[in-house]
Amino acid sequence: MQTLNTAKKQLETAVTSAIEKAIKNGELAQAEIPEYIIETPADRKNGDLATNVAMAGARAFKTAPIKIAQAITANIELSDTFFEKCEIAGPGFINFFYSGNFYASVLRDVEDEGENYGSSDFGEGKKINVEFVSANPTGPMHMGNARGGALGDCLAAVLKKAGYNSYREFYVNDAGNQIEKFACSLEARYLQIYKDDIEFPEDGYQGSDITDHARAYADEFGDKLVSVPVEERRKTLVEYALPKNISKMQSDMEKYKIFYDKWFFESTLHESGKVKAVVDLLTEKGLTYEKEGAIWYKNKQVCTDILLKEGKTQDYIDKLELKDDVLIRQNGNPTYFTADIAYHKDKFDRGFETCIDIWGADHHGHIMRMKGAMDAIGLDGDKLNIVLMQLVKLVSGGQVVKMSKRTGKAIQLGDLLDEVPVDSARFLFNTREANTQMDFDLDIAVQQDNQNPVYYVQYAHARICSIIKALQKDGIQARKCTDDELKLLTKSEEMELINHIATFSDEIVAAAKEYDPTKITRYVTQTATLFHKFYNASRVKVEDESLMQARLALCLAVKTVIKNVLDMFNIECPESM
Repeated sequence: MQTLNTAKKQLETAVTSAIEKAIKNGELAQAEIPEYIIETPADRKNGDLATNVAMAGARAFKTAPIKIAQAITANIELSDTFFEKCEIAGPGFINFFYSGNFYASVLRDVEDEGENYGSSDFGEGKKINVEFVSANPTGPMHMGNARGGALGDCLAAVLKKAGYNSYREFYVNDAGNQIEKFACSLEARYLQIYKDDIEFPEDGYQGSDITDHARAYADEFGDKLVSVPVEERRKTLVEYALPKNISKMQSDMEKYKIFYDKWFFESTLHESGKVKAVVDLLTEKGLTYEKEGAIWYKNKQVCTDILLKEGKTQDYIDKLELKDDVLIRQNGNPTYFTADIAYHKDKFDRGFETCIDIWGADHHGHIMRMKGAMDAIGLDGDKLNIVLMQLVKLVSGGQVVKMSKRTGKAIQLGDLLDEVPVDSARFLFNTREANTQMDFDLDIAVQQDNQNPVYYVQYAHARICSIIKALQKDGIQARKCTDDELKLLTKSEEMELINHIATFSDEIVAAAKEYDPTKITRYVTQTATLFHKFYNASRVKVEDESLMQARLALCLAVKTVIKNVLDMFNIECPESM
Protein backbone atom coordinates (compact mmCIF):
# COMPACT_ATOMS: atom_id res chain seq x y z
CA MET A 1 0.00 0.00 0.00
CA GLN A 2 2.89 2.30 -0.76
CA THR A 3 1.09 4.69 -3.11
CA LEU A 4 -1.52 6.15 -0.76
CA ASN A 5 0.97 6.55 2.08
CA THR A 6 3.47 8.11 -0.30
CA ALA A 7 0.82 10.52 -1.58
CA LYS A 8 -0.02 11.69 1.93
CA LYS A 9 3.66 12.21 2.78
CA GLN A 10 4.20 14.09 -0.48
CA LEU A 11 1.27 16.34 0.28
CA GLU A 12 2.46 17.06 3.83
CA THR A 13 5.91 17.96 2.50
CA ALA A 14 4.47 20.15 -0.26
CA VAL A 15 2.15 22.03 2.12
CA THR A 16 4.91 22.59 4.67
CA SER A 17 7.31 23.82 1.97
CA ALA A 18 4.65 26.18 0.58
CA ILE A 19 4.08 27.71 4.02
CA GLU A 20 7.81 28.16 4.52
CA LYS A 21 8.06 29.90 1.12
CA ALA A 22 5.10 32.13 1.94
CA ILE A 23 6.75 33.15 5.23
CA LYS A 24 10.05 33.83 3.47
CA ASN A 25 8.25 35.94 0.85
CA GLY A 26 6.45 37.93 3.53
CA GLU A 27 3.02 36.62 2.49
CA LEU A 28 2.58 35.03 5.91
CA ALA A 29 3.85 36.18 9.29
CA GLN A 30 6.77 34.42 10.91
CA ALA A 31 5.23 31.69 13.07
CA GLU A 32 5.51 28.04 13.93
CA ILE A 33 3.54 25.85 11.53
CA PRO A 34 0.50 24.54 13.41
CA GLU A 35 -0.65 20.92 13.52
CA TYR A 36 -3.13 20.15 10.75
CA ILE A 37 -4.84 17.17 9.21
CA ILE A 38 -4.89 15.64 5.77
CA GLU A 39 -8.01 13.59 5.09
CA THR A 40 -10.30 12.25 2.41
CA PRO A 41 -13.27 14.58 1.80
CA ALA A 42 -16.74 13.16 2.38
CA ASP A 43 -17.53 13.91 -1.26
CA ARG A 44 -14.69 12.97 -3.61
CA LYS A 45 -15.97 15.56 -6.09
CA ASN A 46 -14.39 18.09 -3.76
CA GLY A 47 -11.00 16.49 -4.14
CA ASP A 48 -9.15 13.30 -3.38
CA LEU A 49 -7.41 14.64 -0.27
CA ALA A 50 -7.98 17.85 1.65
CA THR A 51 -6.29 19.79 4.45
CA ASN A 52 -7.52 22.22 7.11
CA VAL A 53 -4.09 23.83 7.50
CA ALA A 54 -5.42 27.31 6.66
CA MET A 55 -8.03 27.18 9.44
CA ALA A 56 -5.57 25.60 11.86
CA GLY A 57 -3.05 28.40 11.19
CA ALA A 58 -5.38 31.40 11.54
CA ARG A 59 -4.31 32.20 15.10
CA ALA A 60 -0.60 31.55 14.53
CA PHE A 61 -0.41 33.65 11.37
CA LYS A 62 -2.96 36.22 12.58
CA THR A 63 -4.58 36.07 9.16
CA ALA A 64 -7.94 34.96 7.76
CA PRO A 65 -7.94 31.30 6.68
CA ILE A 66 -8.84 32.18 3.09
CA LYS A 67 -5.74 34.38 2.77
CA ILE A 68 -3.55 31.66 4.28
CA ALA A 69 -4.97 29.18 1.77
CA GLN A 70 -4.27 31.62 -1.08
CA ALA A 71 -0.67 32.04 0.07
CA ILE A 72 -0.19 28.27 0.27
CA THR A 73 -1.68 27.52 -3.15
CA ALA A 74 0.38 30.33 -4.72
CA ASN A 75 3.60 28.76 -3.45
CA ILE A 76 2.87 25.04 -3.58
CA GLU A 77 4.85 22.81 -5.92
CA LEU A 78 3.06 19.64 -7.02
CA SER A 79 5.40 18.43 -9.74
CA ASP A 80 6.98 15.08 -8.95
CA THR A 81 4.00 14.25 -6.71
CA PHE A 82 0.85 12.19 -7.22
CA PHE A 83 -1.22 15.38 -7.48
CA GLU A 84 -2.06 17.46 -10.53
CA LYS A 85 -3.85 20.45 -8.99
CA CYS A 86 -5.38 21.98 -5.87
CA GLU A 87 -8.36 24.25 -5.19
CA ILE A 88 -9.56 26.41 -2.32
CA ALA A 89 -13.03 25.64 -1.00
CA GLY A 90 -15.30 27.25 1.57
CA PRO A 91 -13.61 29.26 4.32
CA GLY A 92 -10.14 27.97 3.45
CA PHE A 93 -10.06 24.22 2.92
CA ILE A 94 -7.54 23.19 0.28
CA ASN A 95 -8.54 20.26 -1.90
CA PHE A 96 -6.04 18.22 -3.90
CA PHE A 97 -6.67 16.07 -6.97
CA TYR A 98 -4.69 13.00 -7.97
CA SER A 99 -2.86 12.80 -11.27
CA GLY A 100 -2.89 9.79 -13.55
CA ASN A 101 0.39 8.66 -11.95
CA PHE A 102 -1.46 7.93 -8.72
CA TYR A 103 -3.98 5.59 -10.34
CA ALA A 104 -1.29 3.78 -12.28
CA SER A 105 0.82 3.36 -9.16
CA VAL A 106 -2.08 1.89 -7.15
CA LEU A 107 -2.64 -0.81 -9.74
CA ARG A 108 1.09 -1.44 -9.80
CA ASP A 109 1.00 -1.92 -6.00
CA VAL A 110 -1.70 -4.57 -6.26
CA GLU A 111 0.12 -6.33 -9.09
CA ASP A 112 3.42 -6.37 -7.18
CA GLU A 113 2.07 -7.31 -3.75
CA GLY A 114 -0.56 -9.85 -4.78
CA GLU A 115 -1.82 -11.86 -1.81
CA ASN A 116 0.05 -9.54 0.55
CA TYR A 117 -1.82 -6.48 -0.71
CA GLY A 118 -3.55 -4.83 2.24
CA SER A 119 -1.04 -6.15 4.78
CA SER A 120 1.01 -3.76 6.87
CA ASP A 121 3.45 -3.72 9.77
CA PHE A 122 1.22 -1.39 11.80
CA GLY A 123 1.02 -3.88 14.70
CA GLU A 124 4.80 -4.29 14.83
CA GLY A 125 4.41 -8.00 15.60
CA LYS A 126 2.93 -7.34 19.05
CA LYS A 127 1.28 -10.38 20.62
CA ILE A 128 -2.49 -10.05 21.04
CA ASN A 129 -4.72 -12.68 22.63
CA VAL A 130 -8.27 -12.77 21.26
CA GLU A 131 -10.52 -14.84 23.50
CA PHE A 132 -13.99 -15.48 22.12
CA VAL A 133 -17.01 -17.75 22.43
CA SER A 134 -15.75 -19.46 25.64
CA ALA A 135 -19.19 -21.04 26.02
CA ASN A 136 -20.13 -22.90 29.18
CA PRO A 137 -19.31 -26.57 28.46
CA THR A 138 -22.32 -27.81 30.41
CA GLY A 139 -24.65 -27.30 27.44
CA PRO A 140 -24.88 -26.67 23.68
CA MET A 141 -23.68 -23.47 22.06
CA HIS A 142 -26.30 -20.89 21.09
CA MET A 143 -26.78 -17.99 18.67
CA GLY A 144 -24.73 -15.58 20.76
CA ASN A 145 -21.83 -17.99 20.38
CA ALA A 146 -22.43 -18.07 16.63
CA ARG A 147 -22.13 -14.29 16.41
CA GLY A 148 -19.21 -14.13 18.82
CA GLY A 149 -17.39 -16.85 16.91
CA ALA A 150 -17.59 -15.03 13.59
CA LEU A 151 -16.64 -11.67 15.12
CA GLY A 152 -13.74 -13.06 17.14
CA ASP A 153 -12.27 -15.18 14.38
CA CYS A 154 -12.46 -12.39 11.81
CA LEU A 155 -11.07 -9.86 14.30
CA ALA A 156 -8.04 -12.09 14.88
CA ALA A 157 -7.60 -12.30 11.10
CA VAL A 158 -7.78 -8.52 10.71
CA LEU A 159 -5.22 -8.02 13.47
CA LYS A 160 -2.84 -10.43 11.76
CA LYS A 161 -3.30 -8.61 8.44
CA ALA A 162 -2.49 -5.35 10.25
CA GLY A 163 0.82 -6.74 11.46
CA TYR A 164 -0.04 -8.10 14.90
CA ASN A 165 0.80 -11.59 16.13
CA SER A 166 -2.79 -12.56 16.94
CA TYR A 167 -3.69 -15.68 18.90
CA ARG A 168 -7.14 -17.31 19.17
CA GLU A 169 -8.16 -18.75 22.52
CA PHE A 170 -11.20 -20.55 23.95
CA TYR A 171 -11.60 -20.58 27.75
CA VAL A 172 -13.31 -23.77 28.95
CA ASN A 173 -15.07 -23.32 32.31
CA ASP A 174 -14.56 -26.91 33.42
CA ALA A 175 -14.46 -26.12 37.15
CA GLY A 176 -16.49 -24.32 39.78
CA ASN A 177 -20.19 -23.96 40.49
CA GLN A 178 -21.44 -24.67 36.98
CA ILE A 179 -19.68 -28.05 36.97
CA GLU A 180 -21.18 -28.89 40.37
CA LYS A 181 -24.62 -27.97 39.01
CA PHE A 182 -23.88 -30.05 35.91
CA ALA A 183 -22.99 -33.01 38.11
CA CYS A 184 -26.15 -32.70 40.23
CA SER A 185 -28.31 -32.41 37.10
CA LEU A 186 -26.74 -35.48 35.49
CA GLU A 187 -27.09 -37.43 38.71
CA ALA A 188 -30.79 -36.62 39.06
CA ARG A 189 -31.58 -37.60 35.45
CA TYR A 190 -29.57 -40.79 35.80
CA LEU A 191 -31.26 -41.85 39.06
CA GLN A 192 -34.70 -40.99 37.65
CA ILE A 193 -34.18 -43.80 35.14
CA TYR A 194 -34.16 -46.31 38.01
CA LYS A 195 -36.16 -44.61 40.78
CA ASP A 196 -39.49 -42.79 40.88
CA ASP A 197 -38.88 -40.54 43.88
CA ILE A 198 -35.91 -38.51 42.62
CA GLU A 199 -36.50 -34.76 42.52
CA PHE A 200 -34.64 -32.64 40.03
CA PRO A 201 -32.55 -29.81 41.57
CA GLU A 202 -34.44 -26.51 41.53
CA ASP A 203 -31.45 -24.72 39.93
CA GLY A 204 -30.40 -27.67 37.75
CA TYR A 205 -29.81 -27.59 34.00
CA GLN A 206 -33.13 -28.42 32.33
CA GLY A 207 -31.82 -29.03 28.80
CA SER A 208 -32.63 -32.26 27.01
CA ASP A 209 -28.88 -32.81 26.54
CA ILE A 210 -28.60 -33.63 30.26
CA THR A 211 -31.22 -36.35 29.90
CA ASP A 212 -29.53 -37.62 26.74
CA HIS A 213 -26.18 -37.96 28.53
CA ALA A 214 -27.73 -39.76 31.49
CA ARG A 215 -29.62 -42.15 29.24
CA ALA A 216 -26.51 -42.80 27.12
CA TYR A 217 -24.49 -43.66 30.23
CA ALA A 218 -27.22 -45.96 31.48
CA ASP A 219 -27.49 -47.69 28.11
CA GLU A 220 -23.74 -48.32 28.12
CA PHE A 221 -23.04 -49.10 31.79
CA GLY A 222 -26.42 -49.86 33.31
CA ASP A 223 -27.24 -49.15 36.98
CA LYS A 224 -23.69 -49.54 38.31
CA LEU A 225 -23.74 -45.97 39.74
CA VAL A 226 -27.03 -46.25 41.61
CA SER A 227 -25.51 -47.66 44.79
CA VAL A 228 -22.09 -45.94 44.82
CA PRO A 229 -21.32 -42.89 47.03
CA VAL A 230 -22.73 -39.56 45.79
CA GLU A 231 -19.34 -37.98 45.05
CA GLU A 232 -18.18 -40.98 43.03
CA ARG A 233 -21.44 -41.03 41.04
CA ARG A 234 -21.29 -37.33 40.21
CA LYS A 235 -17.60 -37.44 39.34
CA THR A 236 -18.11 -40.43 37.03
CA LEU A 237 -21.05 -38.83 35.22
CA VAL A 238 -19.16 -35.57 34.69
CA GLU A 239 -16.09 -37.43 33.41
CA TYR A 240 -18.40 -39.23 30.97
CA ALA A 241 -20.47 -36.27 29.74
CA LEU A 242 -18.14 -33.25 29.88
CA PRO A 243 -15.58 -34.52 27.34
CA LYS A 244 -18.45 -35.25 24.94
CA ASN A 245 -19.73 -31.69 25.31
CA ILE A 246 -16.27 -30.22 24.80
CA SER A 247 -15.65 -32.46 21.79
CA LYS A 248 -18.98 -31.28 20.30
CA MET A 249 -17.95 -27.65 20.90
CA GLN A 250 -14.65 -28.25 19.14
CA SER A 251 -16.27 -30.00 16.17
CA ASP A 252 -18.89 -27.23 15.86
CA MET A 253 -16.14 -24.61 15.86
CA GLU A 254 -14.20 -26.48 13.19
CA LYS A 255 -17.35 -26.84 11.11
CA TYR A 256 -17.66 -23.06 11.52
CA LYS A 257 -14.10 -22.78 10.15
CA ILE A 258 -12.74 -21.59 13.49
CA PHE A 259 -9.48 -23.15 14.63
CA TYR A 260 -8.14 -22.03 17.99
CA ASP A 261 -4.51 -21.80 18.92
CA LYS A 262 -5.41 -22.92 22.43
CA TRP A 263 -8.32 -24.42 24.33
CA PHE A 264 -7.51 -23.25 27.86
CA PHE A 265 -9.08 -25.26 30.70
CA GLU A 266 -10.04 -23.47 33.89
CA SER A 267 -9.29 -26.62 35.87
CA THR A 268 -5.57 -26.19 35.11
CA LEU A 269 -5.58 -22.88 37.00
CA HIS A 270 -6.87 -24.62 40.13
CA GLU A 271 -4.56 -27.61 39.76
CA SER A 272 -1.48 -25.42 39.30
CA GLY A 273 -2.26 -23.27 42.34
CA LYS A 274 -2.62 -20.09 40.24
CA VAL A 275 -6.07 -19.31 41.62
CA LYS A 276 -4.84 -19.51 45.21
CA ALA A 277 -1.76 -17.48 44.24
CA VAL A 278 -3.95 -14.61 43.04
CA VAL A 279 -5.82 -14.54 46.35
CA ASP A 280 -2.52 -14.56 48.23
CA LEU A 281 -1.21 -11.72 46.05
CA LEU A 282 -4.27 -9.54 46.67
CA THR A 283 -4.04 -10.31 50.38
CA GLU A 284 -0.36 -9.23 50.44
CA LYS A 285 -1.41 -5.94 48.85
CA GLY A 286 -4.00 -5.38 51.58
CA LEU A 287 -6.92 -5.72 49.18
CA THR A 288 -8.81 -8.58 50.88
CA TYR A 289 -10.65 -9.09 54.14
CA GLU A 290 -12.64 -11.85 55.84
CA LYS A 291 -16.36 -11.60 56.55
CA GLU A 292 -18.85 -14.32 57.47
CA GLY A 293 -16.32 -17.03 56.77
CA ALA A 294 -15.56 -15.82 53.23
CA ILE A 295 -12.62 -13.91 51.74
CA TRP A 296 -13.63 -10.67 50.03
CA TYR A 297 -11.84 -8.45 47.49
CA LYS A 298 -11.93 -4.66 47.98
CA ASN A 299 -13.39 -4.01 44.55
CA LYS A 300 -15.13 -0.81 45.65
CA GLN A 301 -11.87 0.72 46.89
CA VAL A 302 -9.88 -0.29 43.80
CA CYS A 303 -12.47 0.95 41.30
CA THR A 304 -13.06 4.18 43.25
CA ASP A 305 -9.33 4.98 43.18
CA ILE A 306 -9.21 4.35 39.42
CA LEU A 307 -12.25 6.54 38.75
CA LEU A 308 -10.93 9.37 40.91
CA LYS A 309 -7.65 9.32 38.98
CA GLU A 310 -9.71 9.57 35.77
CA GLY A 311 -11.30 12.74 37.11
CA LYS A 312 -14.70 11.33 38.00
CA THR A 313 -16.56 13.01 40.87
CA GLN A 314 -17.54 11.24 44.06
CA ASP A 315 -21.20 11.81 43.21
CA TYR A 316 -20.68 9.99 39.91
CA ILE A 317 -18.93 7.12 41.67
CA ASP A 318 -21.64 6.85 44.36
CA LYS A 319 -24.29 6.41 41.67
CA LEU A 320 -22.45 3.34 40.37
CA GLU A 321 -23.15 1.58 43.68
CA LEU A 322 -19.85 -0.29 43.57
CA LYS A 323 -19.61 -3.38 45.75
CA ASP A 324 -16.90 -5.71 46.98
CA ASP A 325 -16.61 -9.24 45.57
CA VAL A 326 -16.25 -12.62 47.19
CA LEU A 327 -13.03 -14.43 46.25
CA ILE A 328 -13.33 -17.54 48.41
CA ARG A 329 -16.77 -18.76 49.53
CA GLN A 330 -17.59 -19.99 53.00
CA ASN A 331 -17.17 -23.56 51.77
CA GLY A 332 -13.60 -22.80 50.76
CA ASN A 333 -14.25 -22.84 47.01
CA PRO A 334 -13.05 -19.90 44.86
CA THR A 335 -15.61 -17.94 42.87
CA TYR A 336 -15.71 -17.63 39.09
CA PHE A 337 -14.37 -14.08 39.46
CA THR A 338 -11.27 -15.33 41.28
CA ALA A 339 -10.51 -17.86 38.56
CA ASP A 340 -11.11 -15.15 35.95
CA ILE A 341 -8.48 -12.91 37.56
CA ALA A 342 -6.02 -15.81 37.60
CA TYR A 343 -6.82 -16.62 33.97
CA HIS A 344 -6.21 -13.08 32.73
CA LYS A 345 -3.01 -12.85 34.77
CA ASP A 346 -1.91 -16.06 33.11
CA LYS A 347 -2.52 -14.53 29.67
CA PHE A 348 -0.28 -11.57 30.42
CA ASP A 349 2.29 -13.88 32.03
CA ARG A 350 2.40 -15.76 28.71
CA GLY A 351 3.69 -12.60 27.03
CA PHE A 352 0.59 -11.09 25.45
CA GLU A 353 0.86 -7.31 25.29
CA THR A 354 -2.88 -6.88 24.81
CA CYS A 355 -5.78 -9.18 25.63
CA ILE A 356 -9.14 -8.82 23.89
CA ASP A 357 -12.25 -10.55 25.24
CA ILE A 358 -15.53 -10.72 23.35
CA TRP A 359 -18.36 -10.83 25.88
CA GLY A 360 -22.14 -10.69 25.78
CA ALA A 361 -23.67 -7.33 26.62
CA ASP A 362 -24.96 -8.74 29.93
CA HIS A 363 -21.33 -8.74 31.15
CA HIS A 364 -21.08 -4.95 30.98
CA GLY A 365 -20.85 -4.59 34.77
CA HIS A 366 -17.93 -7.04 34.85
CA ILE A 367 -15.62 -4.86 32.76
CA MET A 368 -14.59 -2.29 35.37
CA ARG A 369 -13.98 -4.81 38.12
CA MET A 370 -11.89 -7.06 35.85
CA LYS A 371 -9.78 -4.19 34.51
CA GLY A 372 -9.47 -2.92 38.08
CA ALA A 373 -8.35 -6.34 39.27
CA MET A 374 -5.57 -6.30 36.67
CA ASP A 375 -4.36 -2.98 38.10
CA ALA A 376 -4.71 -4.38 41.62
CA ILE A 377 -2.36 -7.31 40.94
CA GLY A 378 0.25 -5.05 39.35
CA LEU A 379 -0.70 -5.36 35.69
CA ASP A 380 -2.18 -2.72 33.37
CA GLY A 381 -5.96 -2.89 33.15
CA ASP A 382 -5.89 -0.71 30.06
CA LYS A 383 -4.25 -3.58 28.19
CA LEU A 384 -7.36 -5.69 28.74
CA ASN A 385 -9.94 -4.65 26.15
CA ILE A 386 -13.51 -5.87 26.07
CA VAL A 387 -15.72 -6.02 22.98
CA LEU A 388 -19.34 -6.17 24.11
CA MET A 389 -21.68 -8.02 21.78
CA GLN A 390 -25.41 -7.38 21.67
CA LEU A 391 -28.10 -10.01 21.20
CA VAL A 392 -28.91 -11.63 17.88
CA LYS A 393 -32.37 -12.73 16.75
CA LEU A 394 -33.01 -15.25 14.02
CA VAL A 395 -35.79 -14.20 11.66
CA SER A 396 -37.53 -15.87 8.72
CA GLY A 397 -40.41 -14.42 6.75
CA GLY A 398 -40.23 -11.37 8.97
CA GLN A 399 -40.91 -13.44 12.10
CA VAL A 400 -38.59 -14.38 14.94
CA VAL A 401 -37.56 -18.03 14.79
CA LYS A 402 -36.78 -19.91 18.01
CA MET A 403 -37.08 -23.55 17.01
CA SER A 404 -34.94 -25.62 14.65
CA LYS A 405 -36.74 -27.15 11.66
CA ARG A 406 -34.55 -30.22 11.98
CA THR A 407 -34.86 -30.91 15.70
CA GLY A 408 -37.94 -28.96 16.74
CA LYS A 409 -35.92 -27.61 19.67
CA ALA A 410 -34.29 -24.28 20.51
CA ILE A 411 -31.83 -23.43 17.76
CA GLN A 412 -28.23 -24.18 18.63
CA LEU A 413 -25.05 -23.31 16.73
CA GLY A 414 -24.91 -26.83 15.29
CA ASP A 415 -28.49 -26.52 14.01
CA LEU A 416 -27.74 -23.17 12.36
CA LEU A 417 -24.74 -24.62 10.52
CA ASP A 418 -26.90 -27.49 9.29
CA GLU A 419 -29.43 -25.07 7.81
CA VAL A 420 -27.25 -22.18 6.64
CA PRO A 421 -24.04 -22.25 4.54
CA VAL A 422 -21.05 -21.59 6.78
CA ASP A 423 -19.75 -18.81 4.54
CA SER A 424 -23.10 -17.01 4.75
CA ALA A 425 -23.12 -17.26 8.53
CA ARG A 426 -19.55 -16.00 8.93
CA PHE A 427 -20.11 -13.08 6.56
CA LEU A 428 -23.59 -12.07 7.74
CA PHE A 429 -22.60 -12.06 11.41
CA ASN A 430 -19.87 -9.62 10.42
CA THR A 431 -22.18 -7.13 8.73
CA ARG A 432 -23.27 -5.42 11.96
CA GLU A 433 -21.02 -3.96 14.64
CA ALA A 434 -20.80 -5.98 17.84
CA ASN A 435 -22.42 -3.22 19.91
CA THR A 436 -25.65 -3.24 17.87
CA GLN A 437 -28.50 -5.72 18.12
CA MET A 438 -28.82 -7.88 15.05
CA ASP A 439 -31.52 -9.70 13.13
CA PHE A 440 -30.01 -12.67 11.29
CA ASP A 441 -32.28 -13.35 8.32
CA LEU A 442 -32.32 -17.07 7.60
CA ASP A 443 -34.06 -16.53 4.26
CA ILE A 444 -31.30 -14.21 3.01
CA ALA A 445 -28.57 -16.47 4.38
CA VAL A 446 -29.61 -19.37 2.14
CA GLN A 447 -30.34 -17.31 -0.99
CA GLN A 448 -27.99 -17.59 -3.92
CA ASP A 449 -28.55 -14.13 -5.34
CA ASN A 450 -27.46 -10.55 -4.74
CA GLN A 451 -29.70 -10.21 -1.69
CA ASN A 452 -27.17 -12.38 0.14
CA PRO A 453 -24.12 -10.17 0.84
CA VAL A 454 -21.55 -12.94 0.66
CA TYR A 455 -22.99 -14.22 -2.62
CA TYR A 456 -22.90 -10.66 -3.97
CA VAL A 457 -19.18 -10.38 -3.19
CA GLN A 458 -18.35 -13.89 -4.38
CA TYR A 459 -20.22 -13.23 -7.62
CA ALA A 460 -18.06 -10.17 -8.33
CA HIS A 461 -14.97 -12.38 -8.04
CA ALA A 462 -16.53 -15.09 -10.22
CA ARG A 463 -17.56 -12.51 -12.81
CA ILE A 464 -13.96 -11.30 -13.12
CA CYS A 465 -12.79 -14.90 -13.54
CA SER A 466 -15.41 -15.29 -16.26
CA ILE A 467 -14.14 -12.16 -18.05
CA ILE A 468 -10.59 -13.51 -17.98
CA LYS A 469 -11.67 -16.91 -19.34
CA ALA A 470 -13.72 -15.32 -22.11
CA LEU A 471 -10.76 -13.21 -23.19
CA GLN A 472 -8.46 -16.23 -23.09
CA LYS A 473 -10.82 -18.11 -25.39
CA ASP A 474 -10.33 -15.26 -27.85
CA GLY A 475 -6.58 -15.58 -27.48
CA ILE A 476 -6.22 -12.52 -25.26
CA GLN A 477 -3.90 -12.85 -22.27
CA ALA A 478 -3.35 -10.28 -19.57
CA ARG A 479 0.06 -8.65 -19.78
CA LYS A 480 1.96 -6.07 -17.80
CA CYS A 481 0.81 -2.57 -18.72
CA THR A 482 2.97 0.51 -19.02
CA ASP A 483 2.19 3.48 -16.79
CA ASP A 484 0.94 5.38 -19.83
CA GLU A 485 -1.50 2.57 -20.57
CA LEU A 486 -2.80 2.51 -17.01
CA LYS A 487 -3.32 6.28 -17.23
CA LEU A 488 -5.96 5.58 -19.87
CA LEU A 489 -8.34 4.68 -17.01
CA THR A 490 -9.92 8.12 -16.76
CA LYS A 491 -13.65 7.35 -16.56
CA SER A 492 -15.24 8.28 -13.24
CA GLU A 493 -16.20 4.65 -12.52
CA GLU A 494 -12.61 3.54 -13.10
CA MET A 495 -11.08 6.24 -10.94
CA GLU A 496 -13.61 5.71 -8.14
CA LEU A 497 -12.82 2.00 -8.09
CA ILE A 498 -9.06 2.56 -8.00
CA ASN A 499 -9.43 5.15 -5.24
CA HIS A 500 -11.32 2.56 -3.23
CA ILE A 501 -8.70 -0.13 -3.82
CA ALA A 502 -6.02 2.30 -2.65
CA THR A 503 -7.57 2.52 0.84
CA PHE A 504 -7.55 -1.22 1.57
CA SER A 505 -4.61 -1.18 3.97
CA ASP A 506 -5.96 1.89 5.78
CA GLU A 507 -9.29 0.11 6.23
CA ILE A 508 -7.53 -2.92 7.69
CA VAL A 509 -5.62 -0.72 10.15
CA ALA A 510 -8.79 1.16 11.12
CA ALA A 511 -10.60 -2.14 11.73
CA ALA A 512 -7.69 -3.37 13.85
CA LYS A 513 -7.58 -0.15 15.88
CA GLU A 514 -11.30 -0.26 16.59
CA TYR A 515 -11.53 -4.05 16.98
CA ASP A 516 -14.23 -3.99 14.33
CA PRO A 517 -13.94 -6.55 11.51
CA THR A 518 -17.33 -5.46 10.15
CA LYS A 519 -15.50 -2.54 8.56
CA ILE A 520 -13.90 -5.00 6.17
CA THR A 521 -17.11 -6.78 5.20
CA ARG A 522 -18.55 -3.37 4.36
CA TYR A 523 -15.37 -2.47 2.49
CA VAL A 524 -15.40 -5.61 0.32
CA THR A 525 -19.13 -5.25 -0.32
CA GLN A 526 -18.49 -1.72 -1.55
CA THR A 527 -15.63 -3.07 -3.66
CA ALA A 528 -18.08 -5.43 -5.36
CA THR A 529 -20.60 -2.61 -5.85
CA LEU A 530 -18.02 -0.34 -7.46
CA PHE A 531 -16.82 -3.16 -9.67
CA HIS A 532 -20.33 -3.92 -10.93
CA LYS A 533 -20.77 -0.18 -11.55
CA PHE A 534 -17.55 -0.11 -13.58
CA TYR A 535 -18.46 -3.30 -15.44
CA ASN A 536 -21.87 -1.93 -16.44
CA ALA A 537 -20.33 1.35 -17.66
CA SER A 538 -17.27 0.05 -19.52
CA ARG A 539 -16.61 -2.92 -21.75
CA VAL A 540 -13.33 -4.67 -21.00
CA LYS A 541 -12.94 -6.08 -24.51
CA VAL A 542 -12.52 -3.06 -26.77
CA GLU A 543 -10.66 -2.39 -30.00
CA ASP A 544 -8.03 -0.24 -28.30
CA GLU A 545 -5.66 -2.97 -27.09
CA SER A 546 -3.93 -0.70 -24.58
CA LEU A 547 -7.21 0.37 -23.01
CA MET A 548 -8.39 -3.23 -22.93
CA GLN A 549 -5.23 -4.30 -21.10
CA ALA A 550 -5.59 -1.41 -18.65
CA ARG A 551 -9.18 -2.40 -17.85
CA LEU A 552 -8.10 -6.01 -17.54
CA ALA A 553 -5.42 -4.89 -15.07
CA LEU A 554 -8.13 -3.11 -13.07
CA CYS A 555 -10.26 -6.26 -13.07
CA LEU A 556 -7.30 -8.29 -11.82
CA ALA A 557 -6.66 -5.76 -9.05
CA VAL A 558 -10.28 -6.00 -7.87
CA LYS A 559 -10.06 -9.79 -8.03
CA THR A 560 -6.97 -9.68 -5.80
CA VAL A 561 -8.62 -7.41 -3.22
CA ILE A 562 -11.79 -9.51 -3.00
CA LYS A 563 -9.80 -12.73 -2.73
CA ASN A 564 -7.54 -11.27 -0.05
CA VAL A 565 -10.56 -10.33 2.08
CA LEU A 566 -12.39 -13.63 1.62
CA ASP A 567 -9.22 -15.64 2.24
CA MET A 568 -8.54 -13.57 5.35
CA PHE A 569 -12.03 -14.35 6.66
CA ASN A 570 -11.73 -18.02 5.64
CA ILE A 571 -14.62 -17.72 3.18
CA GLU A 572 -14.68 -19.55 -0.14
CA CYS A 573 -13.69 -17.50 -3.17
CA PRO A 574 -15.27 -19.28 -6.17
CA GLU A 575 -14.15 -18.77 -9.75
CA SER A 576 -17.55 -19.67 -11.17
CA MET A 577 -21.10 -19.46 -9.85
